[in-house]
Amino acid sequence: MTAIITSPLFLQHCSPSTHPECKERITAICEALKEAKLFEQYLIPPRYASEEELMLCHNQPYIDLVKKEAAELHARPAFLSTGDVLINQHSFDIARLAAGAVLTACDAVMEKRAQNAFCVVRPPGHHACTSRGMGFCIFNNVAIGARYVQKRYGIERVLIVDFDVHHGNGTQEIFNNDPSVFYFSTHDKDNYPGTGHEHERGLGQAIGTKMNVPFSNGPHARDTIYNAFTTLATAMKAFSPQFVFISAGFDAHKEDPLGRSCLTEEDFFALTKAIRDIAHTYAQDRLVSVLEGGYNLSALARSAVQHVRALQG
Repeated sequence: MTAIITSPLFLQHCSPSTHPECKERITAICEALKEAKLFEQYLIPPRYASEEELMLCHNQPYIDLVKKEAAELHARPAFLSTGDVLINQHSFDIARLAAGAVLTACDAVMEKRAQNAFCVVRPPGHHACTSRGMGFCIFNNVAIGARYVQKRYGIERVLIVDFDVHHGNGTQEIFNNDPSVFYFSTHDKDNYPGTGHEHERGLGQAIGTKMNVPFSNGPHARDTIYNAFTTLATAMKAFSPQFVFISAGFDAHKEDPLGRSCLTEEDFFALTKAIRDIAHTYAQDRLVSVLEGGYNLSALARSAVQHVRALQG
């Protein structure tokens, strides 16, 4: 009942194999899922998100900027003018496909064609802000999915769990004033982008619906993460989400070159199971997971396999 949403078209977005966010990430995950016989049980091709759907979280000038700058590239990749995102001539359309994959997954879950889903996509999304791409991210895939289920299906309360080693500053920015979306993040406080402090709990009526748990890399980091998930489970008794998203970054793995943190693939199984239990208790099992970071190909592939196994229960 776990759908896999992916496409070989995601390989068209740059960057070169020397770049951390390379196309080989998709290949490594898909090959590992195939070997584990988890890939083709329920494989759904993604659709493209429309510009109107992108505008659920991004403004029109930014969307136009990405489209224009990508269209001007014909041979050599370049950096998006808003930040540290390498793009090529395919990147605008492939970023629309990444967001559309999440919408495809949401439809499959809401229409009960799948209990949950894992979107193996790139570029990632959780650093993308309303009017700015950064941190390898162009459009905020998870945020667009959250807005989509609220608009199309009338979902009132959404939980986003982000266990990427980097704080999802874009996701927090988009929902910082919105009490209907609970954003939870565990992240290395000394890593990029330097946001996500404990006191950042939301603004206005949304205070208390943003929970940041920064940790220091060291012997106690793993305990901090697990304790945070216990706190999250308690907080959900009051919030009672109707749909759950995961920003599934696997760069907190101890072998990851950008994270250099403490987790193993077995930890990602346990954390995913904890999130799945929340979805089962409050959200009728409705859960969509979306790939974010993870830059050691072997560790990424092993972690993704354990993630899907936990989603399958």
